[in-house]
Amino acid sequence: MRRHRFVIRGVPQLETVSRVVRRAVSWVTRLIAFALLLTAVWLLGLIHYVETMPERVEDILTRTDAIVVLTGGSERLSTGIGLLRQGRADVLFISGVFPETRLETLLRDEAGVEDLRNRVFLGHVATDTIGNAIETAIWMREHRWRSIRLVTANYHMRRSLLEFEAAMPGVQIIPHPVFPAAVKWEEWWRYPGTAALFATEYSKYLAARLRLQFPDTPAPGWQR
Repeated sequence: MRRHRFVIRGVPQLETVSRVVRRAVSWVTRLIAFALLLTAVWLLGLIHYVETMPERVEDILTRTDAIVVLTGGSERLSTGIGLLRQGRADVLFISGVFPETRLETLLRDEAGVEDLRNRVFLGHVATDTIGNAIETAIWMREHRWRSIRLVTANYHMRRSLLEFEAAMPGVQIIPHPVFPAAVKWEEWWRYPGTAALFATEYSKYLAARLRLQFPDTPAPGWQR
């Protein structure tokens, strides 16, 4: 008996459909493999990033023109005030303060700072780390100062240094990390809050590095 092959016009043949499906599956498989590879690389980078965070202040003695504190935690401000008392610089600049916040409000929880008030200055413009760097660069340029001690959380220090070094080349920057008590350092991956904090900061650090690889114009407020 002779068999007849029927083809309905407008409907692809079975072989064509099968070939298209195989190609689609192949591409999806490759995309999944690539995504898994990127995830693995990112995770390894995150682990390295956390394991190499500053564990202590390397230079506590060098005196600088100014102390710069980035807002974001009470430990940072207390540390900055303490450094000012110790004579590590003549002035303290606090970057990223809310526009409506006054100096008196900011220092109300700090004891014995009456004699320091005229040496503490506030920056009300910055809303992120890039803004902190630009705001500080403008302030430094106005006073013709060439060195700072930078106070921020240790997990935030690496990205801060990237932005500050880009905004004010030639200025000496001494990192002074602080270690927030609320952050869980031991077995950090077991604590969702800390893990999310580190993952977010690491991703922002990568984004900052990528952006700074392709600079278009000098940072505002500072002449290269």
